[in-house]
Amino acid sequence: MSIERFQNRTARVGVIGLGYVGLPLAVEFAEAGYRVTGFDVVEEKVRTINEGVSHIKDVPSSALAAVVKSGHLTATADFSRIRELDSVNICVPTPLRKTKDPDVSYIVAAVERIAENLHPGLLVLLESTTYPGNTDELILPMLEASGLKVGEDFYLAFSPERVDPGNPKFTTQNIPKVVGGITPACTEQAAALYGAALEKVVPVSSTRVAEMVKLLENTFRSVNIGLVNELALMCDSMKIDVWEVIDAAATKPFGFMPFYPGPGLGGHCIPIDPFYLSWKARQVGFEARFIELAGQVNSFMPRHVVAKVTEALNAHEKSVKGAAILVLGVAYKNDIDDVRESPALDIIRQLQELGGEVSYHDPYVPDLSGEGIDLGSVALTAETAGAADIVLITTRHDATDYDLVVESAKVVLDTRNVLKDRNSSKVWRL
Repeated sequence: MSIERFQNRTARVGVIGLGYVGLPLAVEFAEAGYRVTGFDVVEEKVRTINEGVSHIKDVPSSALAAVVKSGHLTATADFSRIRELDSVNICVPTPLRKTKDPDVSYIVAAVERIAENLHPGLLVLLESTTYPGNTDELILPMLEASGLKVGEDFYLAFSPERVDPGNPKFTTQNIPKVVGGITPACTEQAAALYGAALEKVVPVSSTRVAEMVKLLENTFRSVNIGLVNELALMCDSMKIDVWEVIDAAATKPFGFMPFYPGPGLGGHCIPIDPFYLSWKARQVGFEARFIELAGQVNSFMPRHVVAKVTEALNAHEKSVKGAAILVLGVAYKNDIDDVRESPALDIIRQLQELGGEVSYHDPYVPDLSGEGIDLGSVALTAETAGAADIVLITTRHDATDYDLVVESAKVVLDTRNVLKDRNSSKVWRL
């Protein structure tokens, strides 16, 4: 099948899963001139997208509405429309089970829909993060069961998503796109699809290399954050300011890259992806010791924060039980509304279990009912900050008035070094 269908953008492309990864990709394809069909099993999401209303902060409703109005993007829950397409990208969640094993059920469900509608010439791409070997060991047999042959009758490739929610500098359009196919022809087809819409494509030799690339990127961050979190625990025991240590070390112009401690890891990638790699390593008899140790350190940080809250309250002759605790920020990172794997949720639950009377303020997260926590965001005022026995900063949001917090609060525990330039006896640090 000629790659010209992608080069001249006459190809009809599809995206399965219209969330944080899929919707931005679908809009980029549509803005490049492709006719895009987005698939999702949530009917409400399909309806609002077809009305031009975005549920993803990184995709302005104005941009979505423009490509919907022009006819370049439509959403549907009818997977039989895959038969009309030249390519389809899988952008579904890949969580971990409680046992830290990969949950590929969403991928399997998507591939089953594709297999039902597989036809000659279709390019299938997996973007969902997974373990090395998933594309050729799991997806390929499901598709070849149709009797069609990969690299000849249809094409299969893996291209890791690299979305960084809330990052205005690096977006789907300008982050280099790594792609590896089952065969060279598969890689060529996939590179042509992305090359017509995105700034840079980086072909690699196989799907397994492409799968490992994503896991290396996030394992690198997890291990280094684990190292600096352990350093923070060490410095706390030695009464050394870990933030000052890192800032001074960062003045070295070579051989050092600063990472910063925090209340724990959150998001859809860094807390999860390394365990995909360690799980796969165990299948071949290899123990991924750095990965497992970093995971243990990072998972411990919410407990450490709770211990610091207890210590700070004790210093003011208060116990956690019955204390009014105001948590600032529950999103997993600054200036977004995403609470997936957010350490703030673990911290809130632990404080509540200890009898703390917890409230929270987050300008991007109006309530936590979806997380099983019966709390809604309260206004941040001098009264609410002053009424709390302790204010706990777990996420840094630019919209938060930290001057008001320092002026009004009795005591503040800052886990993000937001108040680094405010030398106040009421401010405690991680």
